Amino acid sequence: MCGVFGVFNHPEAIKLETIGLFGLNHRGQESAGIAWVNYGNLRLRKGMGLVFDVFPAPEGKPIRYKGKVAIGHTRYSTCGESLAENAQPHLAKTSDGQIALASNGDIVNFASLKSWLEEKGMEKLKTDNDGELLVKMIAFYYNEFKSKGSKCDIDYFRRMDWLVQAIKKTLKEAHGAISALVLTEHGELIAFRDPLGIRPLVYGYNLPSESWFFASETCALDPLGVDYQGEILPGEIRVLGKGMNRFFYPSENRAHCIFEHIYFSRPDGWVFGEYAAKIRMKLGSILAQEHPAKADYVVPVPDTAEYAAIGYSQVSGIPIMPGFTRSHYIGRTFIAHEQIIRDMGTKLKLNPVIELIKGKKIVLIDDSIVRGTTSRKIVRIAKQIKRLREGAKEVHMRITSPPIKYPCFFGIDTPTRKELIASDKSVEEIRQHICADSLGYLSLKGLLSCVKNPKNYCTACFTGKYPMDVSEKFKTAK
Repeated sequence: MCGVFGVFNHPEAIKLETIGLFGLNHRGQESAGIAWVNYGNLRLRKGMGLVFDVFPAPEGKPIRYKGKVAIGHTRYSTCGESLAENAQPHLAKTSDGQIALASNGDIVNFASLKSWLEEKGMEKLKTDNDGELLVKMIAFYYNEFKSKGSKCDIDYFRRMDWLVQAIKKTLKEAHGAISALVLTEHGELIAFRDPLGIRPLVYGYNLPSESWFFASETCALDPLGVDYQGEILPGEIRVLGKGMNRFFYPSENRAHCIFEHIYFSRPDGWVFGEYAAKIRMKLGSILAQEHPAKADYVVPVPDTAEYAAIGYSQVSGIPIMPGFTRSHYIGRTFIAHEQIIRDMGTKLKLNPVIELIKGKKIVLIDDSIVRGTTSRKIVRIAKQIKRLREGAKEVHMRITSPPIKYPCFFGIDTPTRKELIASDKSVEEIRQHICADSLGYLSLKGLLSCVKNPKNYCTACFTGKYPMDVSEKFKTAK
């Protein structure tokens, strides 16, 4: 899960890029980067940390970078470790200049494509990141199409034709989730998406500046006053340059990630044509019908379960109580790379408001249970086990997704199957493990009833039915 953002034809493109990426920082907090065109040269700046760590803008001082076209990225590591060299965008050279790429997703046949590309004589990949693989593949196919020649007499259209053909060929060969932006040193911006549309990618337009914007989510467009226009369709390649064209790689199937609605996307945005907050309220409503509980309060685990808790409360009639306070100053990088902090990460992020829930029976709403360690800690914190103060009398855990039994290979860093608690444990065994008084998961049927087109979604993490062959990922998974 990463965030991509692009700006085309705006004099303050770099400034708007940083603001847009800040709106997508929830999709990746490990690194950030921006590529832009300045006087015909492709520039790149990236580093570890949050957006404003990499691109600090002291009060009263303008951002010094200039350019009218830019693409950017916030990273959450899946393919490739959390290292500075894996930060995006990535660059590659074609015979007609450099190109940069920022992508969200994951390539399931990464290993075989990497070996194939190196066998073809391309420069060895400097990283183990699929973004670099994609941009190197596009560069390789671009040179290949150019060597075959073109009937077009205009250089610009020749280059664009070769680039579009290269992207189409890359989409055909690279299997997985791809929502990406490409920037050329000539100032063209190309947005494209895999044929199944696994990860979101939207675009918008600002009339006063006649500028175009691309983003993983609409929440990055809203602060800039950009009018949402729609999604980049699955398989679509949209080119912005001297002229705007759309090309399609034929696809009738869809496999949108259902977890974008459950957890990943911000609730204030449109995802796959639906309002995320509204869907989460539906999840809570159905969950209350499937798994009612006798309790004094409904308590959401902040922040992703808050709208689901509203839905649960409305149907059950149980009032909501903000039983936890969440610290917003702890990111994934901080927790993931300090062992001592990782062990106490949940306690640092969540603190119970004991005076509100002590002695009470609560329904604790959360979006998922992965390994079970976090849920166990949350329940124990709520009950104040091994603490002198009294906590909640009963904790009834309710989850707005079905049990996660299989790993995701499309841009989510889920563990191997043996690490997933639901892969070999029953609901009752999981309940005992997390110390809850009762446990209820939303059914798959209930989950899919909350979206308009259930057949358009990937539910492989619940069912093991992947929308493509993932055997290579299973072999290479640690």
